[in-house]
Amino acid sequence: MKIKLFTLILIAIALNACSYKFSGASTVGLKTVNVRVFENNAPLVIPTLSNQFTEALKTRIRNQTNLSLVTNEADATFEGRITGYDIKPVALQSSTTPTAGANRLTITISVKYTSTLDKPGTKNSFEESFTRNFDFPLAGAPIQSLLPGAIENINKQLTEDIFNRAFAQW
Repeated sequence: MKIKLFTLILIAIALNACSYKFSGASTVGLKTVNVRVFENNAPLVIPTLSNQFTEALKTRIRNQTNLSLVTNEADATFEGRITGYDIKPVALQSSTTPTAGANRLTITISVKYTSTLDKPGTKNSFEESFTRNFDFPLAGAPIQSLLPGAIENINKQLTEDIFNRAFAQW
């Protein structure tokens, strides 16, 4: 009985000593963040996309950090624009009458992240573009009925990429 108890205690100590933290998000020193509206400058403009993307990024920050979202001066600022919105067929069903069996929606976002906490030798701020796509089969449904789900899927991917680039310290 004593050996079993001793073994369990050793295992508990070993597991406790080897704990890992996979959250990866590091907002040390940051208290506030400003997410400015991402203007839609894509050649094909969807009127609601700008607001949808901006709100998706704010929601991710709200849900995964303790940062306060502000509309004025902040410790960190996200700004940018939507530079690409494109739908292309990716799977043809027939060679005699070319019909798209699936379409690919691609969205590109240009992001500028500025951190006021950058110190010499460290550079958390960045300016880069992020692109994601989503393939969806038409299956007889009108494309307009499938686009909201595709946009939501891409927004989740893009906000994850941007969030990780700004805050993940892997």
